[in-house]
Amino acid sequence: MKLRRPILVGGLGLSFSLWMLNSWHDSIFQAVEFLGVSTIAVSGGLWLLGKNRPQVAPQKDHDVVDRKTVTLAIAKTAAVINQLAQVAANHPALLNLQENLAQLSLELDRKEMRVAVTGGKSVGKSAVMEILKNVEILPETPLNFSETAPLFTELSHDSEIFSAVQNSDFVLFLTNGDLTDSEFQALQQLKSAKQPAMLVFSKQDQYMSDERLAILASLKQRFPGKVVAIAAAPLPGKVRKYENDGSVREWMEQRTPDVTELTANLAEIFTLDKQQLVWATTMRKALLLKAEAKNLLNEIRRDRSTPIIEQYQWIAAGAAFANPVPALDILATAAINAQLVMDLGNIYQQKISLEQAQTVAGTMGSLMLKLGLIELSTKAVTGILKTNAATFIAGGLVEGVSAAYLTRIAGLSLVEYLAQQEVALDTGKVFNLDQLRPVLTNVFQQNQQMAFLQTFVKQSAKRLLPEVKPVELVG
Repeated sequence: MKLRRPILVGGLGLSFSLWMLNSWHDSIFQAVEFLGVSTIAVSGGLWLLGKNRPQVAPQKDHDVVDRKTVTLAIAKTAAVINQLAQVAANHPALLNLQENLAQLSLELDRKEMRVAVTGGKSVGKSAVMEILKNVEILPETPLNFSETAPLFTELSHDSEIFSAVQNSDFVLFLTNGDLTDSEFQALQQLKSAKQPAMLVFSKQDQYMSDERLAILASLKQRFPGKVVAIAAAPLPGKVRKYENDGSVREWMEQRTPDVTELTANLAEIFTLDKQQLVWATTMRKALLLKAEAKNLLNEIRRDRSTPIIEQYQWIAAGAAFANPVPALDILATAAINAQLVMDLGNIYQQKISLEQAQTVAGTMGSLMLKLGLIELSTKAVTGILKTNAATFIAGGLVEGVSAAYLTRIAGLSLVEYLAQQEVALDTGKVFNLDQLRPVLTNVFQQNQQMAFLQTFVKQSAKRLLPEVKPVELVG
């Protein structure tokens, strides 16, 4: 293999010197660990003091956005789609993404309001739809009401329904009684998606007056937004008339639907917040489109990162196996990891300088040591190799396999970290080292399964040790 990486070549030449300074490193690491314990203690004290501070007031169900914010979100979405076009010009999803992106700008000035009517089975959605379509709520604003399929049934696909609901500017969530757990969770999901919604107590006419008031009070307590009570299709009521001759006539008479509170609230909301609701819907669409494009882009980048990570893990294995460099000294492989940082940064279109790459590599090494990942991985590798005495006694094998494994963990962590980052519209973005710790811990835990470790150790040993053919005895 021809090595054309200046950091890598120069760093490997220093590995022997680093080994000579191993005892000095141990002292430094002990001091760093003591400093870490002190920092944790101070942070814990600050956290305890912060617990007694007044809590911040809860935020609104949905954020108020303006045109500038939405325009910026569309620009970021365009940046992701453009990057996908650069790395995979013939991707089958690219054309659809570009068409949806072009539609976002047109959404900003949309006049029509879109309202979704949703809820479980038999809560009165169709009756409400029939009335709302025939009632003039705002003469100057066209309203488009759409009814979703019933939620919470065996045949319904709730996730698909909620995805369609997010394309609406406003949601009417119907219930015909106190909230069930499924209904409450659905409302929480709408809140998490920042979807403006109103809770509608349908079929209130089917309850006695005291029951109706109790249910309405419970709904208002559990739902922080607007709650209204209606009777879109009231049951016929018995009418009794006393005649002059003393006789009594009774008959069933259809009652008039009562949706006045609902229509009045809709008129008020669309009068005051019409433009903000349209912008919020466009914002949600932009974020969803960006997430879709980013997932496709990250899939391609991961596929391209995998062979690079494997290349450097075997370089690290060979360096540790050939030289007396303990795998526990992560600084010995810092040069390899620094070059790995730069190469992976190029795939993710992040301009990383030599100084930044060295800082990231050193930080990852320190984190691995403080989190105990180096010790855990070495013990696991040693335990697996001990099951085969022939390979275990080979000098430097534990160090080589451990170096390969830790380099792989570092590479996968970088890929995971870079995949989570926002696509910057400028080129001045740098690493946020504070976010590396949780990513590194999660990746290490995901790659600690015994089946994977056994396969990896076997593969590493096969690469590091030459195969020796058995001697054939000839008579």
